[in-house]
Amino acid sequence: MSRPFPPRSSSPSSYVRVNGKIRAREVRVIGPDGSQLGVLALADAINLSRQHAVDLVEIAPNATPPVCRLVDYGKYRYEQSKKDKESKKHQHANKVKEIQLSPSIDPHDFGVKLNHAIEFLCEEMKVKVTLRFRGREMAHKEFGFQQVQKFIKDVAPYGHPDADPKLIGKGIVLMLSPLPRNKRAKNPRADEDNGSAPPRQQPEAAPAKKSAPAQAPASGDRSQSGGFANSPFSELENKAQH
Repeated sequence: MSRPFPPRSSSPSSYVRVNGKIRAREVRVIGPDGSQLGVLALADAINLSRQHAVDLVEIAPNATPPVCRLVDYGKYRYEQSKKDKESKKHQHANKVKEIQLSPSIDPHDFGVKLNHAIEFLCEEMKVKVTLRFRGREMAHKEFGFQQVQKFIKDVAPYGHPDADPKLIGKGIVLMLSPLPRNKRAKNPRADEDNGSAPPRQQPEAAPAKKSAPAQAPASGDRSQSGGFANSPFSELENKAQH
């Protein structure tokens, strides 16, 4: 039973014909220095490649006649691999990853989001930062802008904002682009992945002390109950209660 489609390994776009594997009777030849040598018979083109101690590589099989180049095949493959890597970099730059924040985000969660953004920027990806306001948070938008400005400051060694953060609807939107490689700081996760990160020192154990019985936090005090640690909205709540 025949396959409906050819396998990927036999795709004509990934297969390059060299020397005697070229099927055309006549080919248009490009010299080793890039000069046009005209249309030659295949046998003459192969003899010419032997005189220059290089290969006859078919670079445009769909042209009429096919275009061939006098070049070392190993060098040709190396050049093609470099072009493929460059094209992949541009593909990564077109990808956009989204990071979501909140005005009352916990410092630990803020650090996790920041590390994710740094990884994306080091992989040549853009980062879209969105901060959503919920309920009464809309009355104090300055807290949201403070979080976004802090995020921009911490991520500055790796990326820069395309424009100032804007308030759109019930949220703030910011787009970050990666800095050029020669101006961008080294990815901090690279050392950890290579196993060269310095070992962390374990803190010395403190002597055990008898702790007093914990008092129940007052109702509505979210900063003590662990709901929103260091949240700017907790101060507003305490003022409202007093």
